[in-house]
Amino acid sequence: MKTKYIGKFDPLKDEVVRVIDKDGKVINPTLMPKISDEELIKAYSIMNLSRRQDDYQNKMQRQGRLLSFLSSTGQEACEVAYTMVLDPKKDFFVSGYRNNAAWLTMGQPIRNIMLYWTGNEMGAKAPDGVNSLPPNIIIGSQFSQATGLAFAEKYQKRDGVALTTTGDGGMSEGETYESMNFAKIHEVPVVFITENNKWAISTPTYEQTKSINLAVKGIATGIPSIKADGNDFLASWAVAKEAVEFARSGNGPVFIEYDTYRLGAHSSSDSPDVYRPKPEFENAKLYDPLIRMKQYLIDKKLWSEEKQVKLDEEQSAHIAAEFAWVEENKNYGIEDIFNYQYSELTEDLKEQMNEAKEFFAKYPESKDGGHH
Repeated sequence: MKTKYIGKFDPLKDEVVRVIDKDGKVINPTLMPKISDEELIKAYSIMNLSRRQDDYQNKMQRQGRLLSFLSSTGQEACEVAYTMVLDPKKDFFVSGYRNNAAWLTMGQPIRNIMLYWTGNEMGAKAPDGVNSLPPNIIIGSQFSQATGLAFAEKYQKRDGVALTTTGDGGMSEGETYESMNFAKIHEVPVVFITENNKWAISTPTYEQTKSINLAVKGIATGIPSIKADGNDFLASWAVAKEAVEFARSGNGPVFIEYDTYRLGAHSSSDSPDVYRPKPEFENAKLYDPLIRMKQYLIDKKLWSEEKQVKLDEEQSAHIAAEFAWVEENKNYGIEDIFNYQYSELTEDLKEQMNEAKEFFAKYPESKDGGHH
C-alpha cells in the first residue's frame, strides 16, 4: 500500500505530522487529507459536545450528583479523528477511561456515559451494532484486548480492525509493549495509539521516559510508528485514516503518538494546580483543539459565531435532558453486582449477595446514589 504519512515521518528525528497551526491556518497544504465539509462540521460538533459535556459533568460532580470521572478536555481532536475513520459495525474500539469524545463519535449515547459515571455499569454497554468495548480502568490492559480481537479478525479471515488508545503513562506499562510485540509477530490488524497529554496523574512525561518521544517505542517491535499533532484535527484524521487502511489491507499493526495536552484535571477529584506549572498550562491553552478547528472552519466559510451560539444552546439542552434521564434511571438491582462474573453464581458469591441484601434491608438509607 502506498502511504502519504506512515514511513514518511521519522520518530527518531521527532518529526510530526501537522496541517494547521495554533490559529487554524493551513501551514502544510501538501499534507491536507481528503475530507468533506460535512465531515468537518460533524467532527467539530462532536468535539464541542464532548467539551460541554465535560463541563456539565464537572458541575454535577461538585454537587454530589455524579461520581468522579475523567474528561477528554483538550484531547477532543485526536479522539474524534481516530474513531471517525472506524466502521462501528465491523471495527472495534477498545478504550481506556479518558475517551469521552471517542465514545460519542463511536455512537455511545451521552446517557450511557453518564450512567456509567453514576456507578451503574450498564452504562458501559454500547448500542447494538456499535463495537465499542467498556472502559478499561486497568492501565494498558486495552492493548492486550485489542490485540486479541485483531488476532481473531485475522484468524477468521474478516476485515475488521481493532483500535486502542492509552495515555503517556500507559506506555510505561509492560503490557503495552508485550501486546505490540505479539501483534507484530502475528501481523494482526490493530492500530495502537498513545495520547501523550504530558501528565500521568501528577507525573510529567519527561519523568516517565528519556525517549525523544513515545512514537519511538514502537520501533523496537518492528511496528511502523508515527507522531502527529493531536490537537490538529486534520493531521489526526489523516494519520488515523491511513493507519486503519494500512492495517485493514493486511500490513499488520501501526503505532501512533498523538501529541496533545490534558487541559483538565486527571479526574474530577484531582487538583492539577498542585503540581502543574501555571505557565505551561497557559501556553497549552493557546493550542486548544476546539479553537483551532473553529477558526479553520470560519476561514473556510463553514462556520460563524451565530452557528456557534445555536449549537451551544442545542447541545446544552440535550446534555441536561440526558442527565435528567440518568438521575431517574441510575439505580439497579443488587443482583447486578454479582450476576455477571460466572455463568452460575458460586457459593461464596451467593453468600455475599445474601449478606448485601440483609445489609440494605436493615439500612435502606445506604441505597441512595447507588443500587436499589
